[in-house]
Amino acid sequence: MGRGKRGVESIKGDEMANDTKPGNARRPVRTGTSAPIVSDYGLALAVYVLFLVGFFNGLTALIGAVIAYMQSERADEVAQTHFRFQLKTFLIGLLYLFIGVATLHVAVGGLVLLWWIAWTLIRCIKGLLALNAGEPIRDPDSWLFG
Repeated sequence: MGRGKRGVESIKGDEMANDTKPGNARRPVRTGTSAPIVSDYGLALAVYVLFLVGFFNGLTALIGAVIAYMQSERADEVAQTHFRFQLKTFLIGLLYLFIGVATLHVAVGGLVLLWWIAWTLIRCIKGLLALNAGEPIRDPDSWLFG
């Protein structure tokens, strides 16, 4: 196979933009689907970080949950387990937070909130370590630590 016809003009599936202004050359224009800017693993990492920052700003945890929900069906199998794990972490954590705040006037509320903080930290750290190793979460639907 020679290199003769493998120029910019022979790119399959791409249209060519032709700007007639001086100094502008023909260039390929992307059409259809292309590689995502951020990988599934990058998004899973971002969600874990958003959850951890969520201790100081609850809005970031909500944003992380939305990202995890939107990516949960699109990602590969390993990333899917992380996104499911993150959704469970958010929803169960919200339940713990609500119960803790609702029972704060009783001594048990403070203990529930301490449990929620420890539980969330452990789940996020465990998820980050598994993500770094390229491993799936063994039990993403677990109420404990996966």
